[in-house]
Order: sequence, then C-alpha cells, then structure tokens
Amino acid sequence: MFDLVAGFAYSQTLYAFVESGLLDLMTAGPRTKTDITSHVGLSLEATERLLRAAASLKLAEPLGDGWWALGAEGAALSGNAGAIAMIRHHHLLYTDLVDPLGLLRKDRAEDGALSRYWSYAGSPDAAHADAEAVSPYSALMAASQPMVAEQILTGYRFSQYERLLDIGGGDGAFLGALAEAAPELALGLFDLPAVAERARLRLGAAGHAARTAFHPGDFTSDPLPTDYDIVTLVRILHDHDDDAVARLLASIRAALPPGGTLLIAEPMAGTPGAEAMGDAYFGLYLWAMRSGRPRRPEEIGAMLSDAGFSSWRLVRTRQPLIARIIVAAA
Repeated sequence: MFDLVAGFAYSQTLYAFVESGLLDLMTAGPRTKTDITSHVGLSLEATERLLRAAASLKLAEPLGDGWWALGAEGAALSGNAGAIAMIRHHHLLYTDLVDPLGLLRKDRAEDGALSRYWSYAGSPDAAHADAEAVSPYSALMAASQPMVAEQILTGYRFSQYERLLDIGGGDGAFLGALAEAAPELALGLFDLPAVAERARLRLGAAGHAARTAFHPGDFTSDPLPTDYDIVTLVRILHDHDDDAVARLLASIRAALPPGGTLLIAEPMAGTPGAEAMGDAYFGLYLWAMRSGRPRRPEEIGAMLSDAGFSSWRLVRTRQPLIARIIVAAA
C-alpha cells in the first residue's frame, strides 16, 4: 500500500532524471558528482539527493570515490526515444491528476492540460487542423511507435496480402517499419490532411513514398478507400468513444472486400499481469484526454460483430502490455 502512495515520487524521480539531462550525461559514461552538479544546475546537496533517489530505482548507481554511472534501468532507458518522449510529456497528465475526483467530475468537453496537448483530435474542425496543431502529438506518437511496430511485425505475417491501408497512420512511422519488413506490399495511409502531409515527407525521405498512396481525410466522417485487402488500426480505437468506434468499424467493414482483414493493435484492458495499466493508467489517461476508453478484447470483438465482421481472434504478441493484436475477417 505504501508503494502505491509513493508511486508519484518514483515517477517524478524518473522525470527529473530525464528532464535534468542526467540520463543523457551519464549515457556518455560515468561522471563525478561534481560534474553532475554543474550539469544539472542544482546544489551539491540537492544533486546528492537526486542521485540517491535515482539509484534506489536502479536508474543510476554509485561507483565509489564520487563517481556515478547508469544503473540497469537507466541503461535500458538510454537510447529508447519512445519511452523518453512519453516520460517527458507525462507532466501534463500529472497536472490533471492533482485533483483526480475533480477531473472525474469534469464534463468530458472541459479542457485540461492533456486534452489541450491533443486539441486537434476530436474537434469538429479536425480536418482543417494545420501543421502546428498536429505536430506535438504526431511527434510523440512517431517516437513511441517503434516499440508497437515491433510487436505487430513479430506477431503477424503480412506477406499474404497485396495492399494495406493504415487508418490514422500518423506521420507514417508504422508504415515505414512495415515497408522494410514487407517490401512487396503496396501501402496506403489515411489521416487528417496536415498529418498525411507529414507522412508524405517522412516516407519520402525514407524512399517509400512511391509505393504509398496518401488519403487525406477524417476517418470519423469521410468515406474510406475500397481497394485494400487489409486495413490496420494501430493505437486508434482506445482513443475514441464507443459511438465513433462503431462508425469507424462499420465504415471499414463496408470498404473491405469479402475475405478482407482488419488488424487492430493497441494496449487493451484486462491484459494478464498488466490489469492496472489498462484500467488505472489508460482509464484515467483517456478520461483526461477527453476521448476514448480502454477496452477488453471481448468488448472489441462484440463491436466487430455488431459492425458485420464474420469472426475475430487474438494474435499473440511478445509484450502484450505494449500492444495486443486482434485480427477480424470481413
């Protein structure tokens, strides 16, 4: 119980370790406490307190004679751009959670720190959002996408398909990874106009634009392309409320040919060993974001059946905490 009470102090120690530049500094090699003090801009006493706190979480470790190095957890975090980006943006969620009951009493339409960060999504004017509006969230999703893409690409075989459409594909991070893994697959990306343009630039720089069709639009209201035999939704459903999900699934079912496939990949509620991640973390995160909810696989399956899909199944992933996969047949 005390660990639950102390959890915020642990997370803030992690945030301070990253935001102060300690992680970057110590990634380059061991440093003396004097060097670290100068780098982080704290007093010697405060630096000592931060280092000891980080060491208790295995982010750092003392080497003796005033030298410090990365600990086991710090070494694992080093170079993980997705995890670092998520850590840095969580101060927005923590701001909203200062008064959790106040947050839960708020109408879903009321602004908070996290919802303002994600302000373009869910807006009636989403299709007209400009590059500045979509940039922060798109960049965060792109940074954290590799760990999700790895779960998908090691868990499912795409060589059986000819044309794949990634709906809500962001700036193309998943399609970029897929393009390398399945070089014969024709690709398509559907997202808001400003987001699709970011994807065009990213995939163009990687040499994949020629094999990718870009479809600008709002998937909550615009018709979907119909010439794809598989559609992917990567971290999309849990960001949207039930009515929007039901419309999207029905639209995908109508767009797929007989025998077509829908692949859904995202963290899901009820994941064995990660139950708290689903309902305590994502439940409150998505409430603060003003849209979506964590769903169990069977809840998604029921929505797929309602949308007209003939069957669905779970596909095993190596790290289900990061993403589970559901495959549905049209």
